[in-house]
Amino acid sequence: MMTRKRIESIVARRWRDWLLLAALIVALTVYAYVVAGAIGARIGVNEARTPPVRGTAIFVEDNGIHTSIVVPKAALDPDWRARFAASDLADPRFADHPSLAFSWGDRAFFLETPRWADLRPATVVRAAIGSDDTVLHVEHVAPPVADARVRRIVLAPDELARLTAYLEASLAEGPAARGYGAHDAFYPARGHYNARVTCNEWTARGLRQAGVPMGSWTPMSMHVMRWL
Repeated sequence: MMTRKRIESIVARRWRDWLLLAALIVALTVYAYVVAGAIGARIGVNEARTPPVRGTAIFVEDNGIHTSIVVPKAALDPDWRARFAASDLADPRFADHPSLAFSWGDRAFFLETPRWADLRPATVVRAAIGSDDTVLHVEHVAPPVADARVRRIVLAPDELARLTAYLEASLAEGPAARGYGAHDAFYPARGHYNARVTCNEWTARGLRQAGVPMGSWTPMSMHVMRWL
């Protein structure tokens, strides 16, 4: 007959085995996700595109986690861009800037993870499972300057029309919420966020719809930027 101490030892050992197995499954899942993302990002779409000689310049920005699409306000439908009112900003003076930067994602992930240093396991798990509580992050900005984290793309009129239609379709009805700083705000969005449809895949879908060369699946910001 086993003693209580012996039983407790067996239970503790089994718990350790289960925890090790769970950790292994998580590690393999993350590894498979990273590998799949790397493969998807290398399979190109719209690779035969010829950039126009003249057109409208947009920009794609990368902050290390989220990518955003920067479009001149003059290129947007006046009635639609009026949704992003100066009164939605902590400092309405920023509404004088001539461009809007758009990014999309899970509300909790956006609000809780402006930087990698803010990333929490619970946030990752919630985002991976999926959420219909998505937001459009809109920043009033000056025209960016192209560099390693900011890429300039010139779009022909028909390409720009497809991109702006994509942006308009992403916005839902509802009030704005204050953003990270004085120049930005969050708006209710359409779409379901999950591990497959990430904030960066949203950016890539808009660019693919416009006709810009892009990977077929780009869950991370580096996957988007490698094509630009």
